[in-house]
Amino acid sequence: MRDKIKVMSVFGTRPEAVKMCPLVIELCSRARIKSLVALSGQHRSMLDSVMTAFGVDADYDLDIMRPNQTPTDIAANVMLGLDGILREEKPDLVLVHGDTTTSFAAALTAFHLQIPVGHVEAGLRTYDKYSPFPEEMNRTLTGKIASLHFAPTEKNKQNLIREGVHERDIYVTGNTVIDSFRYTVSDDYKFECEALGKIDFRKYKTVVLTAHRRENHGDGIESICRAVTALEERFPNVLFIYPVHLSPAVRDTVFPILCGHERIILTDPLSLSDMHNLIKRSYMVLTDSGGIQEEAPSLGSPVLVLRTETERPEAVEAGTVKVIGTNAKDIVREASLLLTDADEYSRMAKSVNPYGDGHASERIADAIISYFSQS
Repeated sequence: MRDKIKVMSVFGTRPEAVKMCPLVIELCSRARIKSLVALSGQHRSMLDSVMTAFGVDADYDLDIMRPNQTPTDIAANVMLGLDGILREEKPDLVLVHGDTTTSFAAALTAFHLQIPVGHVEAGLRTYDKYSPFPEEMNRTLTGKIASLHFAPTEKNKQNLIREGVHERDIYVTGNTVIDSFRYTVSDDYKFECEALGKIDFRKYKTVVLTAHRRENHGDGIESICRAVTALEERFPNVLFIYPVHLSPAVRDTVFPILCGHERIILTDPLSLSDMHNLIKRSYMVLTDSGGIQEEAPSLGSPVLVLRTETERPEAVEAGTVKVIGTNAKDIVREASLLLTDADEYSRMAKSVNPYGDGHASERIADAIISYFSQS
């Protein structure tokens, strides 16, 4: 039996950090595990703010972020930078998360060195390799490499089994994003963002909007913005808050359409704690994000998904999430229904979140120790 199991967690985006930091904290608490963290820096300032919120430090930082980087740039730079680190540290296990290019590139690099890979948030699928792009193929290919698969739900587990993964290598854990709330959410929270601190959440039905996905760039985000202006005009008691992604492809569309509207507040990306506490105080969420489909229901907010499909069908089946696409008329119709129909709103807001009980990180740490105890 190994004296210490050396586990290196590799991630590089803000959403990954939100979900991996609670796990890193749990790994550090286990006497049997030596935990290391390597950041790609695929996101930079957004990533750093999450690390600070959790008090997690990196052992290595590739700092790859460059203006206008492509998925190919990211993959190549992660592999080149991580190869030497893995050769030096020789971890027993490399942990990656979800569907980012960082995750797939890190998994492939570990595979080349015959280091086992653990895949956190495994088994999510749309079965359309171009949507979401490049995430669907990133997570599918990572799953082909991984030795340990930490699936949030039973449905994710069944996806993996159909693809030939042995059941003994799959652990249903819940989603670590639910674990993160214990570090971020409080009833007496004071917002860091000045604009949010001025909002009277008792006066308005507050709608949180996020839209940034690559497949929505251009016409999709423009249509979303047009729908929001129509909703603002129709509902004087509704306030929209849109933390706008830093991507020029997003901002160049959003600001010309939404700037200057009295009840549409545009901010830069929020800190993790601000975002979680904003969602907790919101009436509902409009988003094309994957992670928010898991976060918002646990915080009591119904979610309308601004995409044509979701890799999180459990939330749709549970009733916490509804997929509505990016057509402006559809967005206005579905949002108006939740804003006017108390029964429909209550049905979504009170549904049970299928993504776990906030103890996913503990289950993953237990599984890692069990796996290496048997080897």
